[in-house]
Amino acid sequence: MHIAVFSQYHTSPDCPATSRHYTLLAEIAKHHRITLLTTPAWRSQQLTQEWPWVPPGVELLEATIPYDNKMGPARRALAFAQYAAWAVRAGRRIARPDIIWGISTPLTAAWAAARVARGWRVPWVFEVQDLWPSFPVAMGAVPTALARQQLFALEKRLYQRAAHIVPLSPDMNAYVAELGIAPAKLTTLLNGTDLDLAARATPAAVTALRHAHGLTGQKVVLYAGTFGRANDMPTVVAAAEALVAADPAATFLFLGHGYYAPLVAAAAARWPGRIRLVGGQPRHAVFNWFALAEVAVVSFLGLPVLDANSPAKLYDALAVGTPVVVTNRGWTKQLVEQHGCGWYTPAGDAQALASRLQAILADPAASVIAGRRGQALAQQQFDRRQLAVQMQAILERAAR
Repeated sequence: MHIAVFSQYHTSPDCPATSRHYTLLAEIAKHHRITLLTTPAWRSQQLTQEWPWVPPGVELLEATIPYDNKMGPARRALAFAQYAAWAVRAGRRIARPDIIWGISTPLTAAWAAARVARGWRVPWVFEVQDLWPSFPVAMGAVPTALARQQLFALEKRLYQRAAHIVPLSPDMNAYVAELGIAPAKLTTLLNGTDLDLAARATPAAVTALRHAHGLTGQKVVLYAGTFGRANDMPTVVAAAEALVAADPAATFLFLGHGYYAPLVAAAAARWPGRIRLVGGQPRHAVFNWFALAEVAVVSFLGLPVLDANSPAKLYDALAVGTPVVVTNRGWTKQLVEQHGCGWYTPAGDAQALASRLQAILADPAASVIAGRRGQALAQQQFDRRQLAVQMQAILERAAR
């Protein structure tokens, strides 16, 4: 069958990004025709050239619409609107699809998928990566009451019109169900991770990386991901400074880029060698950095909407046997506590985070045990190739 995929931000494993859909598209394209309608916003951020920009068998349509994490709300809104308008036009010109797969964020991408599906009179599946508009509203990016009302009304209409809905976490699933959507119309598929890439983090590769960066004998704490407004970076930076001040053998690595990069760079300048801004790494290389660390931090602001998210850094750390500290009060807290593969500290509490990290570094045997539990969990539940099989089945059922 022919699947049309509406996703504003495509990435490959050569990019410093999670690249969830690269894996899913690669697997599904072995069995079905796929047309991807996207933008090249991340193409210039490829750090290596190991992978083709799209997986074999995927037909690519791109609109040149710029986007950057540092953009303000108005500029982002314009990019969202530009993509939606282009996607509707382009979607009407492709060969008739049997099913349409709309991926939010942003919500406007799902809106475009719904419009094109209606034009072709075919069903569509709504993948919910983040809760929109709840997330931008909570971040103050939707200033007027009328705009908020219209966006929430649009969200509910899209849920009602989709043939099936795929949230990326149990808490997202619960949110959608509370809007009156039938449970039979919902299937949770976690963000997951790439176990084949995680397998590249061999002991020899990790030892070489540790030696190359002068980290031999150091106890490493890692934050890997976007330095965005939602990630509570001021708290993480303050905790990092408190930790390295208290433990001379501790080194805190920040792997990534984004809005708060200057804040991280300033801390690194105050603590040369002890706090380091490594910068972005391609998807396939990030697992060595996770495996090098004794513990990884998965932090967000203390907003209810963020408790529902499905952060890639959580899955990536557990895939290589590195335990995590989470600051979400939602399902991730329950997950790490239930499976004994991590710990929780409250969002916004730098001293609590620093104290927790200090205790973890002081008990390496407990960290090893927690890491093994997390790795076993990842093998059982987080394999994106298995998630691709489930996504393909959802699309096939919806098309029928």
